[in-house]
Amino acid sequence: MSALSRLWVSSYPSEIPQTLLYPSIPLYNVLLDTAQQYPDHPALFFMGKEMTYAELLEDCYRFANAIQRLGVKKGDRVAVMLPNTPQAVIAYYGALLAGVVVVQTNPLYTERELEHQMADSGAETMVCLDLLYPRVMKVKGMTSLKNIIVTGIKDYLLPKKSAVPACPVEAGTARKGAGGAGGGVYLFTALLAQAGRDPVQTPIDPEQDLALLQYTGGTTGKAKGVMLSHANLVANVIQCDAWFYKAKKGQEKILAALPFFHVYGMTVAMNLGIYAAGKLILIPRFDVNMILKLISTQKPTVFPGAPTMYIGLLNHPELGKYDISSIEACLSGSAPLPVEVQQKFEALTGGRLVEGYGLTECSPVTHANPIWEERISGSIGLPWPDTDCKIVDVETGEEVPQGTVGELCVKGPQVMKGYWNQEEETKACLQDGWFMTGDICSMDKDGYFYVVDRKKDMIIAGGFNIYPREIEEVLYEHPAIKEAAVAGVPDPYRGETIKAYIVVKEEEAVTEEELNSYCRSKLAAFKVPRIYEFREDLPKTMVGKVLRRVLVEEEKAKYKAAEKQEA
Repeated sequence: MSALSRLWVSSYPSEIPQTLLYPSIPLYNVLLDTAQQYPDHPALFFMGKEMTYAELLEDCYRFANAIQRLGVKKGDRVAVMLPNTPQAVIAYYGALLAGVVVVQTNPLYTERELEHQMADSGAETMVCLDLLYPRVMKVKGMTSLKNIIVTGIKDYLLPKKSAVPACPVEAGTARKGAGGAGGGVYLFTALLAQAGRDPVQTPIDPEQDLALLQYTGGTTGKAKGVMLSHANLVANVIQCDAWFYKAKKGQEKILAALPFFHVYGMTVAMNLGIYAAGKLILIPRFDVNMILKLISTQKPTVFPGAPTMYIGLLNHPELGKYDISSIEACLSGSAPLPVEVQQKFEALTGGRLVEGYGLTECSPVTHANPIWEERISGSIGLPWPDTDCKIVDVETGEEVPQGTVGELCVKGPQVMKGYWNQEEETKACLQDGWFMTGDICSMDKDGYFYVVDRKKDMIIAGGFNIYPREIEEVLYEHPAIKEAAVAGVPDPYRGETIKAYIVVKEEEAVTEEELNSYCRSKLAAFKVPRIYEFREDLPKTMVGKVLRRVLVEEEKAKYKAAEKQEA
């Protein structure tokens, strides 16, 4: 089968076109158009306070003017190190209006990770949370950073034009406002108050100009900066909007629990929400109690998330006290969605929860199950409009027949321009416009795709190729298991052996012997875990993806320590 035949379009719902129109516009036009059409519509809801689209756009203009006054020019990089707050949205779109490249930065980054990202990106300006200011200042001298703009998480809860709030930063250096502290430290609210609100719309070449440097999670080696153009991000928003075809412009409420500094939350929650003139209910950190209360009171209709978020809600002991029936559509990504979680969540909400798939390098979404029609549990769904896919042999790179397992390659308007300052890395995984995902997949006769596993996560034990996801799916079906992860750990005889890391549900109990018998009834003998470790939690990224790499590294360290002791 030729990849370009797009077998999957025959499985599209009739309402979704096979191809879409992508206007050649800057990403900031998403906000400009919505603010013009819906100026008085609520754009953001944060800790009890609303902001309209007209107010949001004015503050974005102020931010653009403010950073231009600081000497920031088109093409410069501005880092944003914030949780989901109004300031995060203002800094993002304000920077785009000024023609600069946004560098989304994880607030949990260590000094080493932060130093690498700032040095690699060459960012000279950063917007950060006041609590993170000491960490930023420790790496400032080892990077290109000149301007540090500091904000408190609750700044936007204060009355407009109020006195500058106190910020708990070192020696009060950021309290004096614009230019007052020396050393390039400014207070976000003071900068905006002193900046003009004149419209700023820096001319952009959507195809060539970068909107975003989005660093990969660094799960393999040092994080790389993914170069995403305005055209890439606009295309993925339009694809998202087409897939959510039942969404009503100006009427949806989006529960923004996914962090905007992650490309998934940035596109599917923030950018799509603004494109659809929705009301973004901002969640600065994932807190199950807070989210259940917000769902009950604010009645969100759309809830993009990760499996761990849905699992967290389902396992809450007082879930029955809350009304979560307003939720109509959920797209789950960042990790495989267990079938049991999907079914339970849909039964409780009456809405639809479907699995999708994407990568940072693809802005990020490339596949999803149809939301309102028949979907296939365990599948990542169908490629989105104008997204070509093929499965290739991991050794030869040749396309394999339909139904055969191999590496997934994707091509489309949302695929990145390349890695920042990484020409060789770019050439290795971006060939003739095809991005080599590193995921082992297959496609069925109807064009639905299935992720078998990450190529790098494959376990080779006793000569067998074993994919952790298959084992994890079996473990998730056990009634006592809340979370599970499987990894290959060093074994002197088999090369690697299979280890399962288990988090048991509260008020449940299960033994290693019981799990072993259970797995043997469901899996071939060579796939059954040889070791079980019970934990209170699993290491995860900010969007809930289990960091299998961390588990593997822990095991390797133990193995090396044991070898030294024996020697």
